[in-house]
Amino acid sequence: MSGPPFAAPGPDAAVFVISVAAELTGLHPQTLRTYERLGLITPGRTVGGGRRYSARDIERLREIADLTSSGIGIEGVRRILELDNRVAALAARNEELQAELDATRDALRQALTGRSLDQAPANKLPVLRQTSTGQSVVVWRRGR
Repeated sequence: MSGPPFAAPGPDAAVFVISVAAELTGLHPQTLRTYERLGLITPGRTVGGGRRYSARDIERLREIADLTSSGIGIEGVRRILELDNRVAALAARNEELQAELDATRDALRQALTGRSLDQAPANKLPVLRQTSTGQSVVVWRRGR
């Protein structure tokens, strides 16, 4: 009998019970509960209320364990994790802006190379518009 192929759960799939998460991280289950109470980790919950940890949660718990074992207090750990999250968010935003800038430059390049002396270029992108004089292109960014 052949069924569908097994697919490994993603990094955010909450699949580990607290005892397995404790074993994988080398932490006591009560420590995991304390970290949850302090807001350092937020495991998923079953319908019955049991905690379920994801691979990403396990990685975060290991990071917390490494930081605390090197002498950093819980508030220091909280601040480090907060700053890590901010850095990741800023890096993602930077990538978005870079992609937008690249697309705008490409569109501008296409608009400028497609221009003939007596004909304005056909502009298919809403972020580029030719001015009434036909001499310049105004590029702006739409609000979100």
